[in-house]
Amino acid sequence: MLRNIPPILSPDLLHALAAMGHGDDIVIADANFPGTSMGRRLLRLDGISATDTLEAVLGLLPLDSFVPDPALVMEVVDDPDAVPEIVADFQTIIDATADHPAKVARLERFAFYERAKEAFAVIQTGETRLYGNIILKKGVIG
Repeated sequence: MLRNIPPILSPDLLHALAAMGHGDDIVIADANFPGTSMGRRLLRLDGISATDTLEAVLGLLPLDSFVPDPALVMEVVDDPDAVPEIVADFQTIIDATADHPAKVARLERFAFYERAKEAFAVIQTGETRLYGNIILKKGVIG
């Protein structure tokens, strides 16, 4: 056991977060996301929401402050201007938790998938809300 580490973060996930370098991406994905086929390294947090996972991860991982869009979500198919409730929740968590809060940017569905394939890791959560996927770019600790 360690202090001040959110208990929902598994040892494998903690190792991945520590092993990531500046500029590496990590995906927090919902239960519908094709994590096994998309991720180089798949980490599972079944039964945990994407929002709880985001809050726990951002407590440890700095967002990149050298890029314009360090947090990316998937656009709603056929309605790219829609903001699903979970995306609004992601923004609230980033505003409250991130060391460098940033506005969530959007990627078209297949562009999101291509970016996810290149990510350091995919965290597959038990999130059941649609569009509960976000890519974070790791920053540096000053």
